Amino acid sequence: MEQIRETIENSRKIVIKIGSNVLSNENGTVDKKVLHNIADQVNGLISMGKQVILVSSGAGICGVGAINKWSRRGDINYKQALCAIGQVELMMAYKEYFADYDIHVAQILLTRDDFSDPHRTLNIRNAMFTLIDEGVIPVINENDSVSVDEIKIGDNDTLAALTASLWNADLMIILSDIDGVFDKDPKANSDAELIGLVDNADKLIETISIGEKSTFGTGGIATKIEAASKVNKFGIPMLLLNGEKENIIRDSLDGKGRGTLFLGTIGK
Repeated sequence: MEQIRETIENSRKIVIKIGSNVLSNENGTVDKKVLHNIADQVNGLISMGKQVILVSSGAGICGVGAINKWSRRGDINYKQALCAIGQVELMMAYKEYFADYDIHVAQILLTRDDFSDPHRTLNIRNAMFTLIDEGVIPVINENDSVSVDEIKIGDNDTLAALTASLWNADLMIILSDIDGVFDKDPKANSDAELIGLVDNADKLIETISIGEKSTFGTGGIATKIEAASKVNKFGIPMLLLNGEKENIIRDSLDGKGRGTLFLGTIGK
């Protein structure tokens, strides 16, 4: 799609959110092949002179894979413990794969309160800008080990939108496990049609059928459309791509990638 290609080409500051289902295998462990391919594509973007911030899900999955017990127990204490374990595993994987391209990564863990306190917000901005200026990729995740309902952002689609707005990004890319937004759930309906271009995210959610959220993720297609609405209001376009497909960002730059582009129409 030509408009997707042009949007990526014309964007210098890009936030890429990587979903849990993209990072995980069927058994819930980290898909290292997919993660390495994403690192390779991000390196390609940087080689083009672009700046990239990653918003990464997957800490809970990494925790399950690391210790092979507890699985997805409902107790909040176990969930927080799994995320504490998994965050280390996740960052080790990012460190290993980006090291292949001589790129350093840095971890930033945030809660909802960090975006509502002006002093914390300033500190986040300063940290992000300093890291990026020095060629380091920030990897942002919610601080699940300490977040409870009162301070929880809730899903990383929203976290990515908050990050993109704070950084004044030119583009936000969400890598999910579907090709984009369809007029109905493609996993349940073989005749579902991809919606390639969205002018109004708020109206879209009223006209399509919303499927259920994923097994490992905390959000479904509704949170992605809501995230698009948030960033579009700041004039930031959002691109939803299938991160499980090898070289999906590279293919999109070549005009061959399928996805849904939400246009940012205000302020840019």
